[in-house]
Amino acid sequence: MPAALNNFRSTLVDLTSVTGNVYTPPLGYATVVLMAQVSNNGANTIQISSGILRNSNYTSLINEASIPANDSFSVLTGRLILNFGDILQFTSSDDTSAQLVLSYLETLVTG
Repeated sequence: MPAALNNFRSTLVDLTSVTGNVYTPPLGYATVVLMAQVSNNGANTIQISSGILRNSNYTSLINEASIPANDSFSVLTGRLILNFGDILQFTSSDDTSAQLVLSYLETLVTG
């Protein structure tokens, strides 16, 4: 069966204080990240950081953004393009309160 041309997906991740590789596009696909929102379900303000690891080079998207208790934060104000080999990473100052919702479109790269 041939690979699908476009795949809409969502990923739900509990963030911790250890930097996590949240997403990387599969082989043969480019990805458009449509939405990345982190919610703080705890009783205290937390800080989150996010960036892209590409060819051993790290580029920060946000650095220690504060999210008050019982609030959320939209990491992106537009779309983000990731190519095969790119790694989207996140970290939180708290191990139990931060949850990420990531919505994206994987598109088959032809040619």
